[in-house]
Amino acid sequence: MIRGRMKTVTIAAALAVAATAPTALAGTQSVARQWNELLLESIRHDLSRPTVHARNLFHVSAAMYDVWAAYDDVADQVLINEKATARDIEAARNEAISYAAFRLLDYRFANSPGFALMEPQYIAKMNDLGYDPNFTSTIGPSPAAVGNRCAATIIAFGQNDGSNEQNNYANQFYQPLNPPLIVELPGNPEIIDANRWQPLALEYFIDQSGNPIPFGYPPAVSPEWGEVTPFSLTEDQVSYHYDDYTDYTYKLWLDPGAPPLHGGIGDDEYKWGFAMVAVWSSHLDPDDGVMIDISPATIGGAHSFDGDPHAFYDYFEGGDNGTGHPINPVTGEPYEPEMVLRGDYTRILAEFWADGPASETPPGHWFTILNYVSDHPLLEKRLGGEGPILDDLEWDVKSYLTLGAAMHDTAVTCWSAKGRYDYIRPVSAIRFLADQGQSSDPKQPSYNPDGIPLYPGYIEVVTEETIQPGERHEHLAGKKGENVGKIALYAWRGPDYVPDPEVDYAGVGWILAENWWPYQRPTFVSPPFPGYYSGHSTYSRCAAHILTLLTGDEYFPGGLGEFECPQNEFLVFEDGPTMDITLQWAKYQDASDQTSLSRIWGGIHPPQDDLPGRLNGDILGPQAYGRAIEYFNGTAFCNDADFDCDGTVGPADLASLLANWGACADCPEDLDGDGVVGPADLAMLLANWG
Repeated sequence: MIRGRMKTVTIAAALAVAATAPTALAGTQSVARQWNELLLESIRHDLSRPTVHARNLFHVSAAMYDVWAAYDDVADQVLINEKATARDIEAARNEAISYAAFRLLDYRFANSPGFALMEPQYIAKMNDLGYDPNFTSTIGPSPAAVGNRCAATIIAFGQNDGSNEQNNYANQFYQPLNPPLIVELPGNPEIIDANRWQPLALEYFIDQSGNPIPFGYPPAVSPEWGEVTPFSLTEDQVSYHYDDYTDYTYKLWLDPGAPPLHGGIGDDEYKWGFAMVAVWSSHLDPDDGVMIDISPATIGGAHSFDGDPHAFYDYFEGGDNGTGHPINPVTGEPYEPEMVLRGDYTRILAEFWADGPASETPPGHWFTILNYVSDHPLLEKRLGGEGPILDDLEWDVKSYLTLGAAMHDTAVTCWSAKGRYDYIRPVSAIRFLADQGQSSDPKQPSYNPDGIPLYPGYIEVVTEETIQPGERHEHLAGKKGENVGKIALYAWRGPDYVPDPEVDYAGVGWILAENWWPYQRPTFVSPPFPGYYSGHSTYSRCAAHILTLLTGDEYFPGGLGEFECPQNEFLVFEDGPTMDITLQWAKYQDASDQTSLSRIWGGIHPPQDDLPGRLNGDILGPQAYGRAIEYFNGTAFCNDADFDCDGTVGPADLASLLANWGACADCPEDLDGDGVVGPADLAMLLANWG
């Protein structure tokens, strides 16, 4: 696509090249990139576990960076502590990185349903690179041994990092309070607590990576993930909360506070948020003829959330408070409008950002975007946009470590809240609220203060008048008008209206609220873990910060990122889109904001799940980046008394303090900050000796 005077490289094109030309890539891309591509492909063929794969992305990235740093005199290492030497540093790094990545992938995905497919690719990659995959020794100074030792160290670390990897990451305490919702049946009659997560009972369940799960539904994914060792989180960011139902104390990072509760604090916000999901479901109709401009000229640049969600979202039209970008800062020209059907755009967003099936999960999705950015011909690989241009290997290991660590900390933080607050998903909440009736007007039928709010044209009561011939609810009457008094939604009609996904799409119409479905496959429906708060919103906002900080520019290279969605070829569980569409983003944050909105259109999250994720992503991204820079600069293990940053307070630090004895403004040796290096500072240094 051409925008302004710059030719852009689409993400779709970049991924197509990666998928179809591995031999060419082997000669043109760093070994770190080649192993990252294999890691992403391994995730696509594994079970869909965003937390587990955020950890895999971090640990494999750390292995590759740590091996690179082993041959660097300045950089600190993250998970290993070993320095190495070699006559040919570049060759040694390539070899050691390959052994470390190979061993770690072979171990981490050994129980994956896709292992039989992927392991031969690992071996083939080693052979293509000229390395012996059967060399397993960890003894000696050879690069192969260095790589093997690195992998062994990280594997051992993973057995004690709180993930319960040794038991396939199984939950040790968490149990859902609510019985499963049988989605094929109407309503939600068995729910016990409308504020807590509810499993879904399906005839068969297929996860977002396309793997069938026996017995209908998997257990909740990672509600105890707050116990996992983070990268940059600090103890002042953690709190502990006891849950009497599970008899477990949850470790909670960056507590956002409780979500709005039905029948409790925030009851009106609870109803407003879940009703909004139902209303936005009405936007999933390409036949309504509504056209919108999805170019950066109109979409993007959302203002920071000021605390009022009602002012942040356009309740009925969809979207948030962004006003677009008038000028591409690279070309100096206006962004060209792209008018598309709203019903195509919303369906594409729901599926593109859902990361499934055959998905690399949300954290891996942002790695594909990082790779797309790294491949862009206009990107100068300067860390933070400053200093020297890095070679491809150094850029890749440093950018992968930074993004991987940030995604890992996002998983630890966000899922700690999912376990602690155990919040309900829209499919359960909307059906529950509608079962109670309507809460808007005591003078209208089916009033119940615990019910769903009414919005004419979107959420209504079925009445004797509305079921008359030619009226909007005629088809909902039921036998002898048995559905009079029930709640009707003007919404996506659900999978029953998609007999053949190759040629059919459900469209939007009036349905009984008791039969509402998210815009998802009937074998998936909703992710198998609590909703509050949104992992997609948190991962994406955090990743947008990382890409901005890594590149030193909040805009995509060339001022535009793109992804092509061909007519009738992109959507999976119904036909579409009805026209060729190219998703476009000016800034990384614009892509992040779009991710957040996609989860509302997809029926997976209400606004109360979205906004805390964005806010915590604003903390997690810069914090992880700052910590990564300390590793790159060799200052990661400094403390106030370790003046030479060697990880030990010892004779060299004592000598430095004594050399600056006396009046010394702004000296690091002035530990108590009184402007004088003296006995008090000496006492503090000795207290930290070792």
